[in-house]
Amino acid sequence: MRNAALVFLTLFFAYFSQAQDSTEVIIKKKYTTQALGEYAAPTINGILEDEAWNLVEWGGHYIEWQPDENTPPTHQTKFKILYDSKNLYIGVRCYDSEPDKIVKRLSRRDGFDGDWVEFNIDSYFDKRTAFSFTITAAGVKGDEFISNNGNNWDSSWNPIWYAKAYVDDEGWTAELRIPLSQLKFGSAEEQIWGFQSTRRFFRSEERSVWQRKPVDQPGWVSEFGELHGLRNIEPQKQLEIQPYTVAKTETYEAEEGNPFRDGSESNITAGLDAKIGITNDLTLDLTVNPDFGQVDADPSAIALDGFQIFFQERRPFFVENKNIFDFKVSQSQAGNTFGSDNIFYSRRIGRSPQGYPDTSDDEFVDQPDNTPMIGAAKFSGKTNNGWAIGVLESVTAQRTATILNGNGNARKEMVEPLTNYFVGRLQKDFNQRNSYIGGIFTATNREQIPEQLNFLHDAAYTGGFDFKHQWANRDWYFGGNITMSHVRGSEEAITNTQESITHLFNRIGADHVEVDTTRTSMTGTGGNVQIGKVGNGHWKFESGATWRSPELELNDIGFQRQADDVRHYTWIGYQTLKPDSTFRRVGINYNHWTAWDLQGNHNYLQFNTNSWQNWKNNWRTNIGFNYAPIEYSNFALRGGPRLRQSPWVSFWNGINTDYRKKLRFSFFHNGRKALDNSIKTYYMEGGFVYQPLNALRISVFPSLRINQDKLQFIDNFDDVNGSPRYLNGEINQRTLSMSIRLNYTINPNLTIQYWGQPFISRGRYSNFKHITDPIAKTFEDRFIQYTAEQTSLTDGDYAIDEDLDGLTDFSFDNPDFSFVQFRSNLVIRWEYIPGSEIFLVWSQDVSRSGDPTNGLLSSLGDNIFGQKPQNIFLLKATYRFVL
Repeated sequence: MRNAALVFLTLFFAYFSQAQDSTEVIIKKKYTTQALGEYAAPTINGILEDEAWNLVEWGGHYIEWQPDENTPPTHQTKFKILYDSKNLYIGVRCYDSEPDKIVKRLSRRDGFDGDWVEFNIDSYFDKRTAFSFTITAAGVKGDEFISNNGNNWDSSWNPIWYAKAYVDDEGWTAELRIPLSQLKFGSAEEQIWGFQSTRRFFRSEERSVWQRKPVDQPGWVSEFGELHGLRNIEPQKQLEIQPYTVAKTETYEAEEGNPFRDGSESNITAGLDAKIGITNDLTLDLTVNPDFGQVDADPSAIALDGFQIFFQERRPFFVENKNIFDFKVSQSQAGNTFGSDNIFYSRRIGRSPQGYPDTSDDEFVDQPDNTPMIGAAKFSGKTNNGWAIGVLESVTAQRTATILNGNGNARKEMVEPLTNYFVGRLQKDFNQRNSYIGGIFTATNREQIPEQLNFLHDAAYTGGFDFKHQWANRDWYFGGNITMSHVRGSEEAITNTQESITHLFNRIGADHVEVDTTRTSMTGTGGNVQIGKVGNGHWKFESGATWRSPELELNDIGFQRQADDVRHYTWIGYQTLKPDSTFRRVGINYNHWTAWDLQGNHNYLQFNTNSWQNWKNNWRTNIGFNYAPIEYSNFALRGGPRLRQSPWVSFWNGINTDYRKKLRFSFFHNGRKALDNSIKTYYMEGGFVYQPLNALRISVFPSLRINQDKLQFIDNFDDVNGSPRYLNGEINQRTLSMSIRLNYTINPNLTIQYWGQPFISRGRYSNFKHITDPIAKTFEDRFIQYTAEQTSLTDGDYAIDEDLDGLTDFSFDNPDFSFVQFRSNLVIRWEYIPGSEIFLVWSQDVSRSGDPTNGLLSSLGDNIFGQKPQNIFLLKATYRFVL
């Protein structure tokens, strides 16, 4: 009843506030362009001196958008647009009464720093997607693909286009040439495109726009003005071929007697990527022997909860057009709904082999690091009538490990089977682009799985249906999705899935699930439904529910942390719309979440309030508080019974100084404390960014995490004196790391970047105990703690003598740990002609196990300095043919 009342009050309050606000009618602006005709095309030098620019009138009269919406900007901006059969040309004049103060900071492509001007083109005219082109006063180009009506900006989109900027006595100017082959549009004789332009006046951190866009108006692309006058232009079928070659040398510390680890490896590979425009709307991407070597390394991380860690995709083939294939199971404004769970997680393709051979002490193994792709194809795009289409097909090779024994005899063992991955995505806009419906289907099929890999599924299929409807000028929305999964495999594979931490059908006390060792398939469902208000006034809200059945399994080609969860969430937000004497903007939010499992156990209830502030001096701060009076975990005991977590409170707080300054600082910290002190955590991160020159940026950000948990899982023992033991202990964990970055930009096409991160996580265990009453209200009643007389440590093993009869009842390895790692990347990027690049990369990795009894800093130094790192030297060259 309490949650139902909260939802009712939320809806009533949101509706009431919406009813009090008046909807302002915004007049859509129009700019009419003209063909070049007999005039010569403008020379792209940024100076606007070509005669052709006289063919059209200036567009202008920009209006301030941030911080004080609908007021005159400090300086005006104006533009002209021309076109011919192959290109769109834009010339822009950015007035500035103090041109010597124009900020011209250098960076690599897509580095949006300093003064800039941006042009967004909705050539589909679908009011949901657009192509964005940005040029800074320093001549740095930026390009992004905008989707979901401005909620997603994909900077991985890298079209070929040309731009130059020039500073003069009136401010600065720029010229852009955008090939029509890089845009997508229909075949109508006369085109109308959505169009918007934004200027950033850096010194005042002011944004002005050509087409007025109120702060409280939802969406972005749907609010564009219009570009008219485009006649008799033909859609350009894109054809690009990009061969590559990579020379790679790896050095590392040799292992004595191991012929597979002699200290160095070298190889040269080549491949080909192609982009073929099937129509102007739809593109076929092909790759043969693709290079998926990571130029950027994943940050160091360690998890004690048993769940997998989500890492961002960085490989270009998968990153481009990823918005079309995106299908999040339960994303919400409120958060805390497993928002990273997705039907398609591209890092499953080309993953490290999942098997490892069984060996004896005198055998050496040559284990492959990854699973190469034989080839992949991706057909994607969006048609002029609102169909978004995505089809991805990929085949990864069978991988085998080589095992060599002491007699010199070798054998091979499969560690990853030949696997086919397929993803199909379809979405259709309708109702004047205010609504859409869509679907997704994925398939993973593995061939000839040997007995040692019987834990893998033979096949895995997922399907989903999603929808969204918006009304009242897109202020309100209702949407959701339904997901279904089906996996097939051997009895061992399905049993392994049922007992994995994602499902834990074997957990004690879960009457609605049980492990069936005879099953060879499993089918599950999930979904999400939500309603919200995001525009017209100070108030916004979203409320919804999401579920995952116990059998839902997405991890063959998707990402999923856990199943067996039903939760309700609500978010209410208030934001100011105008600056005052203290703040540019302020937001205040309230959230709550509550969750059950499918047996009906109420496992979770949490409340949150938070606020963010953008101060008059452009400092930014935030603060938030949580209270969780109810929390139970079905997963904490890894198959044991449901475990009560003590009520807890937490906070977070951050502060960032003015990011326009050449020296800026930031600090963030959060903490959590159980009301009975059974859990205490604290995290802090602070650092600075210093830009002594326009071309040089240095940043250093150290962090420290403290974790003290009196019920940290260690292991389960099935039969100790006639009953199971769910062994836990008190952990005192310290994690220290520091991220160091140095970027030097010689020019916008030639950059040097360095990133390094020393990392150490040390955990010490004490006060071992076993769970006896897992849902007892009082913390001390949930377990029995072993005394010093019952516990002994010998040669790295703990022995437990429960009845003190002198005999060991069970034993376990010392769980103390110290993991030390240092990773670094030095990358030189040179885009020697548009779309063609040379990369020179030097990566280092030192990963070792330290001594948990040592201090953090001393252990960090001992295990990094003086050790021989793994070094990777890589030279990659690409050339992009545009035909």
